[in-house]
Amino acid sequence: MKLMIINGPNLNLLGKREPDVYGNQTFEDYFSKLKLRFADVHLEYYQSNIEGEIIDKIQEVGFSYDGIVLNAASYTHTSIGIGDAVKAVETPVVEVHISNTHKREDFRHVSYISSGAKGVILGFGLQSYDLAIISFLKNNG
Repeated sequence: MKLMIINGPNLNLLGKREPDVYGNQTFEDYFSKLKLRFADVHLEYYQSNIEGEIIDKIQEVGFSYDGIVLNAASYTHTSIGIGDAVKAVETPVVEVHISNTHKREDFRHVSYISSGAKGVILGFGLQSYDLAIISFLKNNG
């Protein structure tokens, strides 16, 4: 199984940014643990702060990978383009969020990605990524 994790803006600052919301661990450190935990899965990771680059990556892998785990971060609530890219590709997408966006500001309650996603996982910290990967394994195993 081949899965791509795509992270959006400011997630490159995990471990430094708002540790009370996002924790103290960098995503790179967490990704190393994910690769060990899911050694039988080919995992790749991509992060960009630029909306168009995220769309390009979705389109690049969206017809050849088994799944995309997408944390579009703040673009979740603003990007019709990313939402359209998710709907345009054949590869299923699971939308993830580290925090429970429904316990945060009102604008974070809206997602332009959810309607095209296979599912949404939020509020479990970095474990949200584990749960998304498991969802792909359960549906293909």
